[in-house]
Amino acid sequence: MLLTHQNHGYPSVRLPVYARNLVATSHPLGAQAGLRMLAQGGNAVDAAVAAAAVMTVVEPVSNGLGSDAFALVWDGQRLHGLNASGRAPQAWVPGYFTHRLGADALTPPKRGIDSVTVPGAISGWVALSERFGRLPFADLMQPAIEVAERGFAVPTVVQGKWAAAVPELHRQPGFAGAFLPKGRAPELGEWFQFAAAARGLRSIAATRGESFYRGDIAQAMARFVAAHGGALTEADLAAHAPEWVEPVGHAYRGHTLHELPPNGQGIAAQMALGLLSHFDLASLPVDGPDCMHLQIEAMKLAFADVYRYVAEPAAMQATVAQLLDPSYLADRARLIDPRRARAPKAGSPADPHRQGGTIYLTAADEQGMMVSFIQSNYMGFGSGCVEPSFGISLQNRGHGFGLPASPLNPANLVAPGKRPFHTIIPAFLTRPALDGQGREWMGADGQPVLEPVMSFGVMGANMQPQGHVQTLVRLLDHGQPLQAACDAPRWRFNTGLSLNVEAGMDPATVQGLRALGHCIDVLDDPYQDFGAGQFIWRLGDPAKRGYVAASDPRRDGLVAGW
Repeated sequence: MLLTHQNHGYPSVRLPVYARNLVATSHPLGAQAGLRMLAQGGNAVDAAVAAAAVMTVVEPVSNGLGSDAFALVWDGQRLHGLNASGRAPQAWVPGYFTHRLGADALTPPKRGIDSVTVPGAISGWVALSERFGRLPFADLMQPAIEVAERGFAVPTVVQGKWAAAVPELHRQPGFAGAFLPKGRAPELGEWFQFAAAARGLRSIAATRGESFYRGDIAQAMARFVAAHGGALTEADLAAHAPEWVEPVGHAYRGHTLHELPPNGQGIAAQMALGLLSHFDLASLPVDGPDCMHLQIEAMKLAFADVYRYVAEPAAMQATVAQLLDPSYLADRARLIDPRRARAPKAGSPADPHRQGGTIYLTAADEQGMMVSFIQSNYMGFGSGCVEPSFGISLQNRGHGFGLPASPLNPANLVAPGKRPFHTIIPAFLTRPALDGQGREWMGADGQPVLEPVMSFGVMGANMQPQGHVQTLVRLLDHGQPLQAACDAPRWRFNTGLSLNVEAGMDPATVQGLRALGHCIDVLDDPYQDFGAGQFIWRLGDPAKRGYVAASDPRRDGLVAGW
């Protein structure tokens, strides 16, 4: 299935890459930084952290030093989850925003200093390095420091989105000084240097991230925010800590999809696949409207529940177990009409009568370690606010909270020290390991032993779980090659009956979806609307057979391997 490249007819020039050690990112310099760490004796975690640091420099539209991050790590034996998302400032009681925005405001601002939450990405780098890395943490920062100081030529996709952000963000504090060095966005191929970020990275390297939360960078961020009327303080930064969490697994077609638990939306992909398990997708043409329609309708039902219930776990009114309960998903699957599009509402998984703008990268090494890693400033350039002395481009995750006037998820109401609903979700696929007789290998705890299959992710706001579902259906239901499943034209559900599809989708399929009741806009902007993924599939013993990887043609990315 995955070993041969096929001329699948999708508009892409990408080919799969085979190697025993691989790094796949949406910018070549990030992949090369990861490969450099592997060549120095590091492992997949070292490679992922080094690549992530470089990505904050070379793809500033999508992430920066002021971002959040999440990760899934297969250590060779089991899967670990890391939530490195930040919390609201202690001053963010609901009245903070109603006083500033009025009682009718539904969310905190989309941009500006009042959208800024504690940045968690740096703490995630440190936590990954301390628990799993081999190389000194400072070595992992060196490629990013070099790129920031020396500069790089701005590539095609990044340049287009950089220029598009300028009208909205050019007046935000610190933005023009950091990202408009000649009073405009860099042109395609123009050299861009980020000396302030290099200073920040050097401080992070020298202190193993301590300066970012309890040192000179933390002090600079707090001063900057205060000067522009915001709420984030040194105490908020000092209180931050990443959290190791147990990944959530859900079965589909003989495999298990693993996602991180809330406050993220990964459960949406698992719910949609749980609904789709009640349909024979393999009997339908992979690029036909009937197969896509079922996926779209399943995704709608999953989102209806996720937007109603998912938030910081302690505040949720329905548990993950309730949302993934097989009988609940079976009931919800019966709401799908194969012949007509619908606009569903949230269900009642907690019914007492019921039983029972982001960058993604992945790395794998020949010892069997695999890393699924994602970090983001949320929307392009985040808040638009950039602390000038250390180049900290602050995220706008605060916009993800609800305010008292919002009719949506009450569990996601803003509160001091609370984490908002999050969109960025790394993913991982496993399957049961088999013994010599082809039977499932059971562990000492009586549970099936799992073996790794794929580390993957698809960046792009609410496109992320939709991308997970579409890719897995292509791989597991239809047996498409890895690069083909990555290249294939995608759809994106918005709200109600609204759907976006890529311009490369077969017009007959588009017309078929319209005939089923979908309100479709055909768009030719893959970066913004259809996400971009990186995928590494294990082919067997990593030391002998290695992996195959695919990088999404919708970004400037690269798979690097040896």
